[in-house]
Amino acid sequence: MGITSALVLLAVIWSLMFLIILPIRVKTQGDLGEIVPGTHAGAPEVHNIGKKAKITTVLSLILWVIISTIILSEWITVRDLDWFDRMEAEGPAGETDG
Repeated sequence: MGITSALVLLAVIWSLMFLIILPIRVKTQGDLGEIVPGTHAGAPEVHNIGKKAKITTVLSLILWVIISTIILSEWITVRDLDWFDRMEAEGPAGETDG
């Protein structure tokens, strides 16, 4: 895995984790009873974006290290995920039959 691939993997993991963590413990205007005219009652009043970004970063780095270790150590490869045997058989020294 190259540096670009590692950074893209981290960016994807971080983005997905952020979208998962974002709605946790959000307090809406409707919950607090202080609805600003012209806004939806479900609009967030207290959202703690900075704290959630820090939590996302820590969790994403832990998950990224685990996934990167699996990829680099080749514990799981693409061939392991070939459930329908559509890839060519691998010959000696990593060469494919052809």
